[in-house]
Amino acid sequence: MTSCNSLHGARLCSASGALILLFVSPLARAQITVLIHGLRQPMRNNVRAYLSFERYRDSKHLTVDTIERLENRVETEVRSALEPFGYFEPVVHLQVTRTGPGSWRVALDIEPGPPVILRKVDVRLTGAGAIDPLFTRITARAPFHPGAQLNESDYEQFKSALLHTAATYGYLDARLTRHELLVDPKARAATIALTLETGMRYRFGATTIDQHAVKPELARRYLRYRQGRPFDLTQVLRTQFALDDSGYFSHLTVLPGTPDTVHHTVPVHVQASASRPNVYSVAGGYETDTGPRAILSWQDRRVNTAGHRMSVDLQIARLVKYSLQSRYVIPIGDPATENLTLAASVEQRQLAAIDARTMTIGPSLTRVTGRWQTVWFVNYVHATGSVSGTICEQPARSGAPSAACTTPPYTLPASVLTSVGNSDMLVPGVDIASVPVGYFGEPIFQHGVFIEVRGSHGTLGSGSNFLQIHVQLERVLRLAPKWHLLLRDEFGATAASHFDRMPPVMRFFAGGEGSVRGFEYNSLSPTQTFYAGRMSQPCQTGVAVGPAGYQCPFQAQAGGKDLITGTVELDRDLPRNLAIAAFFDYGNAFNSFHQPRLLQYGAGLGIRVRLPVLTLGLDVGEPLSLRGHQLPRVYINFSPRL
Repeated sequence: MTSCNSLHGARLCSASGALILLFVSPLARAQITVLIHGLRQPMRNNVRAYLSFERYRDSKHLTVDTIERLENRVETEVRSALEPFGYFEPVVHLQVTRTGPGSWRVALDIEPGPPVILRKVDVRLTGAGAIDPLFTRITARAPFHPGAQLNESDYEQFKSALLHTAATYGYLDARLTRHELLVDPKARAATIALTLETGMRYRFGATTIDQHAVKPELARRYLRYRQGRPFDLTQVLRTQFALDDSGYFSHLTVLPGTPDTVHHTVPVHVQASASRPNVYSVAGGYETDTGPRAILSWQDRRVNTAGHRMSVDLQIARLVKYSLQSRYVIPIGDPATENLTLAASVEQRQLAAIDARTMTIGPSLTRVTGRWQTVWFVNYVHATGSVSGTICEQPARSGAPSAACTTPPYTLPASVLTSVGNSDMLVPGVDIASVPVGYFGEPIFQHGVFIEVRGSHGTLGSGSNFLQIHVQLERVLRLAPKWHLLLRDEFGATAASHFDRMPPVMRFFAGGEGSVRGFEYNSLSPTQTFYAGRMSQPCQTGVAVGPAGYQCPFQAQAGGKDLITGTVELDRDLPRNLAIAAFFDYGNAFNSFHQPRLLQYGAGLGIRVRLPVLTLGLDVGEPLSLRGHQLPRVYINFSPRL
């Protein structure tokens, strides 16, 4: 008996069932489901690419004749798909089954068979570049050798790597004088013979620059190469990036010209038009610690033809109540990475219990050597502010007693606000930071290594002679294809003759996002004694300073001399640009490394949404060292780390 489910049975039954199918499912859509077993993923994908069944899978008109014709092609198509992997004798077990009106199931069980083995490999380099490491590094890591299984893809990629390297690094006359891949399927053996004649390496010729935005000599200082040096297309691309990042130009092109085959040189032509000098921008953001913020910016990207730049930025937020910054930048040396800057800023920000107001102005000199950026600076700093706290008064006015004020007769709490004093000083220092290879001076939001050393002296106006160091380290380790380990450490130390006279903006605070999650922003800090003077009522431990006036001490968080924080975070990538994270943070700000219970600890979980240019993070952190005293905290942040 012949079954209508088999291919040949389907031919016999198709006529009798035609009217039934027509009336039962007149709108049914033909479909082919292809299942492949017995092969690794790369080979399975290649078989799918060759199969005619795959090309007909969504066809609207499938007849039994069409299915039979496609079935007859399968063995040839499978053999052609597996030959690049070194398999010339596959065994194909095929089953084609009708699963419904116009629907078919195609199952292939494939045994690839014995592979072809490379018997001989002969790779040679000739010409001026025969000993150039650019080529010898490739040949030393050739993906094939005698005794290895044949893989035509490896062979083609190896040839492409040689020719691409030659074209990129100036061997413009290079050619493959011999490239043979001979296969004997019966003997299951193959040989490779390949010879690259490199020819002479070309050098950079003259560079013409067609632009009128800045002085010609300034534009030439952006070139990443020099005339007469060996040609390198990557340096041409780096030149375009450097010129583009300068902000001086628009419609920029940097293109190699026609090679001079006599003198073996390549000219380069740069063409650009002047960019719009003034740029205005409005931006916003949100972080759990600092709340919503708004940023207004103006930049004059080309003050004059010497390439000077100027910018003004205004930021308004909950904790950074306002920050107004202005910078005037003069390019020097390598203008892509080095400059002389005059900066000024005025800001008011909340630092724990202190409302700090700071004005800063001063020059800085930025240099880059290798993978290190150094910024030397001298700033004039004017710092002032106020601190809020609570004292205990006599109950001369109405009010409920407080649990904190239980020593008669001082049972009534009162909020106080007092000045932290003024500071005027010169603060010299240096910042040292790691920068990536190919750095062009663009803003870097996270450095692998950042070190700042600053200080001041009484002769420079400081109320305290001090020297301070601040070190930040960060590294991301790739543990597995979808697993990443983030390690972050921060260390700060201050040597000061009178630390209590140092302005709050030069002290250390810990807690919050980017520090110790689970704790409130800047909440980890030692306290300092302040005095609220001229109070109308006597206060606990107060000192009389005149008629109806009392000097009342209180404690408030004011920042520490030293700092330690760190993070260990494990991230796991998920589909759809998502990731989950588990983290453990530690740290504190303190006045002595010998302080008992020096560190506080927090831990939690988070989720990451990886957007095209940044990552959105949502973390929930719990303070481990104060469990039961504080609730878990939620952190929402945007980060450039991908």
